[in-house]
Amino acid sequence: MMSIPFFGVAAAFICVFAGQRGAALVLWALSMAALLVLFRLHATDPLNIVL
Repeated sequence: MMSIPFFGVAAAFICVFAGQRGAALVLWALSMAALLVLFRLHATDPLNIVL
């Protein structure tokens, strides 16, 4: 699951090197949004601790 944002950033770098700035910005923004969603899911996940 965590690989999705990293592949998006890699694709954005490829777009930068290909000269497609707009596509790179869109891919970067989508990757950052995916990171924020994944962080929210992680941060609000309850801990299963038995004391």
